[in-house]
Amino acid sequence: MTPSDPGVYIPPSQMYQEVRALSEAVSRIESKLDGLLDETKDIRHDIADHEARLRSLETARWPLPSLAAVVSLGALGVALYTASGR
Repeated sequence: MTPSDPGVYIPPSQMYQEVRALSEAVSRIESKLDGLLDETKDIRHDIADHEARLRSLETARWPLPSLAAVVSLGALGVALYTASGR
């Protein structure tokens, strides 16, 4: 017969140290995640700000193509007027 395996004995003090080390590691990870979430909020705010600025620039530029069309029609009118001999 083979003797039964007694297993591994871990003293409570060593188990406590391991649990404390895990707790500290989780705390460090948690603080890093909090920092990342704060940075993500800042990035979202910056993106929203850039989006608003782009929208304002786009709305400010809409008259330019219309103005170009009106000027070209005016030039065409002047050219037709002078070509007709009047």
